[in-house]
Amino acid sequence: MKLFGFGSKDIGIDLGTANILVTLKGKGIILNEPSVVAINRKTQNIVATGEEAREMLGRTPEEIKAVKPLKDGVIADFTATQLLLKNIIERIAQRYNIGKPRVVVGVPSGITEVEERAVEESVLQAGAREVYLIEEPMAAAIGANMDIAEPNGNIIVDIGGGTTEVAVISLGGIVVSNSIRIAGDELDEDIINYVKREKNLAIGETTAEEIKKEIGCAMPLVTEASMEVRGRDLTTGLPETIQITSTEVEAAIRESIEKIVEVVKQTLERTPPELSSDIMEKGIILSGGGALIKNLDKLLSICTEMPVYVAEDPLQCVVKGTGKTLEDLEKLKTVLINSRKRK
Repeated sequence: MKLFGFGSKDIGIDLGTANILVTLKGKGIILNEPSVVAINRKTQNIVATGEEAREMLGRTPEEIKAVKPLKDGVIADFTATQLLLKNIIERIAQRYNIGKPRVVVGVPSGITEVEERAVEESVLQAGAREVYLIEEPMAAAIGANMDIAEPNGNIIVDIGGGTTEVAVISLGGIVVSNSIRIAGDELDEDIINYVKREKNLAIGETTAEEIKKEIGCAMPLVTEASMEVRGRDLTTGLPETIQITSTEVEAAIRESIEKIVEVVKQTLERTPPELSSDIMEKGIILSGGGALIKNLDKLLSICTEMPVYVAEDPLQCVVKGTGKTLEDLEKLKTVLINSRKRK
């Protein structure tokens, strides 16, 4: 008997540090919003989630806390994660008339058993019937249309909000993998610190992220770009507007980018020679939001002497991979870390 019968509504979740994406079998991606939740401290009720809650970061009154419940790709605030997942699953269940769905969740490859259980518990508590976990780089590879079942090597570098994960995949399994907790959020932090140090200006996470998206680059751009940034002057305490250039942003994030390049090189060094020759031929695939940093593919290509390609829709690779896994669960069962049913 096929595990997923016709008409069963199953959902795939990319539980990212920066964004949560949800795909519904037969419908594609139905939700993509920041992993932020605003909670009333007294009642423990959700005030807002997603974009609305993100707008509240750093702006809430005493009785409301706006939090990013996932840090470095893992659950940092269990209660907030549970509330967020419950809210999302309930909303989807109502909108699409789903009973108790089966859920596949993408999790970081360096996740501990305790963290695994925390994710499973959250999803089961949120109303799922069964939970399956899949490692994010594996889900990203499936979502990037890599042929993971073949006996040849593929390498994927998934740069998310909290973690950068590198995995060499062959025969439906991860042969070598490496993961560091340096990714998009760390780059935002670098920009905040740089602006504070060099420009004497305090800016928030949201502004730093905008700078990264607009003019962030791993190597100098052909034509230097610049943008206006508003923040608080650290000397006067008053609002101030300054200009920042792409060259300055490159300098700000250089150290973190070098660490990401280093982890890719370390993974390649540990790859069996037979798979290395396959990778040489096919190149490295970049996925996740970090793949969009200008010239990162060029820098990686220079440092590894290999072709580097950015996956199509890099931000959606993991969630697409969870969706494809749902469609062919029997065949892809080997790629799952676990499966838990509601008792």
